[in-house]
Amino acid sequence: MKLLSLGFGVLVCLNISACGADKTRLETKETPSIYDAQLAQKLGADEYGMRSYVLVILKTGPMDAKITDAAERAELFNGHFANMERLAAEKKLVLAGPFSEDKDKRGLLIFNVESLEDAQVLVQTDPAVAAGIFTPELVKYYGSAALMQINDVHGKLQKTQF
Repeated sequence: MKLLSLGFGVLVCLNISACGADKTRLETKETPSIYDAQLAQKLGADEYGMRSYVLVILKTGPMDAKITDAAERAELFNGHFANMERLAAEKKLVLAGPFSEDKDKRGLLIFNVESLEDAQVLVQTDPAVAAGIFTPELVKYYGSAALMQINDVHGKLQKTQF
C-alpha cells in the first residue's frame, strides 16, 4: 500500500496559518525566476503556490475495542487500504498515513476537495470509519499545491509495497 509510507515532512510549515502567519498579512515579493505558471495552474495553485484541502484526523472510534474478531478486523482494514488506493487513483486523496505513537489519533488523510461536506462523503466510504473503528475529525487546510504531486513522486521512491 503506497499511501502508508507517504512522508509527513511536507506538512511542516506548509500551512501558513499553522506557522503563525496570515496569508493576507504576508509581505509580497517579486515572483521568483523559477516560477512555472503552467505547473501552478495544473496543480490549482494560488499566487502563493498554495491551495485549499480538507485534512482529516482519524481518531480511535467507539467500536475499535469492540470489534475483536481477527478476520473481521482484517476485512475492515483491507477495505480501508483499498479505499485509500481508490481515492488516491481518483486524485481525491492527496496524502495519507498513520501516526505511530498516539493511541487516540491513528492517522491522517488530506483530501483534494473544497468543502468539509465533500470530505465527509469521501471519508464515509472507508469501511473502518463506517464500522466505527475510526472517528474522523475534519478541518479546512491551506497548504502547498505541490502536495498534489506526492502520489506521483512516491511511486518512483517506493521499492517495496506494503
